[in-house]
Amino acid sequence: MLGAAAILALAIAIEVVATALLPRAQGLTQPGWSAVVLGGYAVSIWLLAIVVRTLPVSVTYAVWSGVGTAFVAVIGYWFLGESMGWVKATSLALIGIGVMGVNLAHA
Repeated sequence: MLGAAAILALAIAIEVVATALLPRAQGLTQPGWSAVVLGGYAVSIWLLAIVVRTLPVSVTYAVWSGVGTAFVAVIGYWFLGESMGWVKATSLALIGIGVMGVNLAHA
């Protein structure tokens, strides 16, 4: 189970990096950046498929999508010049609460 959590964390990290690089692909018109983004997504999904051998898909996907979404929003704010108002911050907190709830329901 600990190994699956580590693989899931790696899948999330790769997906977040790929998503953060998506603006550089400029609508997938830049071949090099597009390859990096698509490759990152492919590796992330492959790792996710490995994790669901051990953990339930509902928990795995909730963590992967929720944590990934929150990290991308934070990276967008810190590094990509996106705004972070109270509505977005509250929504991100609710995503975190939802991920924790799914995990608690599984436990």
